[in-house]
Amino acid sequence: MSADPQPPENERAVGLAFYATRAPGVPGTLKAHAEAFRVREISAYPVPEPDGRFVVVRIESRNWEQHELASALARRLGLAPNSVRWAGTKDRRAVTERLFSYVGPLPATDLHLPDATILEAYRARDGLSLGHHYGNSFEIRVSDLPRSLEETVAAYGAVRRELEAAGRFPDLFGLQRFGEVRPVTHEVGRALVQGRVDEAVEIYLARIPPGEDPSRSPARAAYAADHDAVRALRDFPREYRFERSMLEHLAHGHPPERAFRALNRELRLLFVHAYQSLLFNRWVSLRRSLAIPLDVPEEGDYILRVGRDGTMRGQDAIPVDRDNAPECTDLVRRGRAVVAGPLIGFETPRRLGRAGELADRVLADEGITAKEFELPHTPDISSAGSWRPATLALPPIGISPDPSVDGGDGVWFRFALPKGAYATVLLREFLKIGASG
Repeated sequence: MSADPQPPENERAVGLAFYATRAPGVPGTLKAHAEAFRVREISAYPVPEPDGRFVVVRIESRNWEQHELASALARRLGLAPNSVRWAGTKDRRAVTERLFSYVGPLPATDLHLPDATILEAYRARDGLSLGHHYGNSFEIRVSDLPRSLEETVAAYGAVRRELEAAGRFPDLFGLQRFGEVRPVTHEVGRALVQGRVDEAVEIYLARIPPGEDPSRSPARAAYAADHDAVRALRDFPREYRFERSMLEHLAHGHPPERAFRALNRELRLLFVHAYQSLLFNRWVSLRRSLAIPLDVPEEGDYILRVGRDGTMRGQDAIPVDRDNAPECTDLVRRGRAVVAGPLIGFETPRRLGRAGELADRVLADEGITAKEFELPHTPDISSAGSWRPATLALPPIGISPDPSVDGGDGVWFRFALPKGAYATVLLREFLKIGASG
């Protein structure tokens, strides 16, 4: 019997330590260009109200990072910074449709922003908040295939059948959660939780990921060598807007804590959430490595009820104990609930049994306690913690060959996922890029 395929080191480093399937994949290129990765938000539209104080806009964009697009929209509309809100974060290198909301005037039909188009706009009684949507639908093309189109589709079909037999797949956080271009987001979060704001600033400005040639980031390499913030302001490209806002403070002699607060709260909170995501991935991978089922609750676990609309509230987890274990097991078996993994925060309860031991091991490996997520140095981004499904029901997956006359054959994947789930986590089962074994 052949060995199970093993993920590459860059995936294992962020807790993506296993595949849910054994069938070999066919590697290929994701996001060869933005049009090859299309995301459409399945939105929960705020109720229209002609005299409402909020404006809701649906925007199609290409190659826009979430925070940058919101900031650009605010500037274009003459709004205060950080006044634009959204429901879900989307990939940068993609064509996306998503909602934004703000308090202010209705926009003109043309934003005069490159690669961003308003599809609709209306006034509403309420605005958006993070998580105010149902999910996302995806159309993703995989290209640069090393095997024939026929062989590739057959291999992908074998992976799909294996997933369908299981009926579920792990709800891990994808690589982009940790930084799509420069995977250091969780490392900044780790430093913040450990109370080292100066190190968090250093990582954000200067850290070059392992294996990357420093010559590709000369401005970062130079700042790491001399910490000359004035020079760095000359060297850092204009598009490094967040880094430059921090450097402005450092150049004026302000301490790292003040420089860090130059970033908006949503971005600062993203660092903490990325670190929580790392711990969650490691909890799931550790549970899998110990052959503890991800879809069968046991004493010490928590479960999340699945609502009629398919959504789950991470704040409403139910502890599993000796008395309710049979009922919880039945709910999970019938698809009315799922086993939950911890997004560890300062209010995450200490649990009994093997589930509690897993969380203890993850924290011990990091040398921290859950209490440290209070973040006394930066309390406005503290995190009480929450819960996340350990697995998700497998959606219908469309797989379509896309032959090209110039030899650039590809395969289209089409599926929809609930909010918070990563399309790349599902696709890695099919591609297994860099896998060994």
